[in-house]
Amino acid sequence: MTAGQIYGVSLGPGDADLITLKGLKTLQKVDKIYYPGSLFKDGRKSSYSLSILNQYDLNMEKLQGFYLKMDLERAQAKTVYEATFQQVYTDYNKGLSVAIVSEGDISTFSSFSYLLEKIQACKLNINLIPGISSYLHLASESKIPLCLQNEKVVVIPRIQTRVELQEAIDNFDTVVLMKIKMVMNSINEVIDTKKHSITYAERLGTEKQFITNNWAIVSSREIPYFSLLIIKKNNQ
Repeated sequence: MTAGQIYGVSLGPGDADLITLKGLKTLQKVDKIYYPGSLFKDGRKSSYSLSILNQYDLNMEKLQGFYLKMDLERAQAKTVYEATFQQVYTDYNKGLSVAIVSEGDISTFSSFSYLLEKIQACKLNINLIPGISSYLHLASESKIPLCLQNEKVVVIPRIQTRVELQEAIDNFDTVVLMKIKMVMNSINEVIDTKKHSITYAERLGTEKQFITNNWAIVSSREIPYFSLLIIKKNNQ
């Protein structure tokens, strides 16, 4: 029996046009597409990846979601990853071509990486297709360079404390904060609009995209999960 082929495909930050040509061609040719989603406490399901996939005129019958609880407990996630891998493995052994997608870049804060570990452990054929991360999209939308010459950049998910953020700002020229919804108190304690220029964005590449440089506006908003912040030191 001919072995299948697995692809990890990056979808980009939200704008359907920001997928690579290689990524789109792969989605069009594969037999099945697995996409991640969120499972909420009330049983509701949502998938940012699916909202992007829906714009590509794909055969909906080949789409299959795997949904993860929106909390820091990993027990359910581990179970879902294992079950999803077993489904992918079955498809692979049938000789099918399979794509596993992720918003943003497939190798950056992606649920795909947990599946990749299992795929590599079984030595299955897999190719990864990179994509555009949300902070790169935000830099482009804001027309600001993330870094120049010898400047240093750090990307931090879910900053935990005021001290951690202050150290990052002190030691790097540009600080990118991801997953800021639950840690706004720590960020508010450190942001100084006289010393820092900030660029905040949420839901990039969608109809609800919002970008601002006004920290007072950010502080008054209800921050969604798909939000991020770029902090740069003001020139002295």
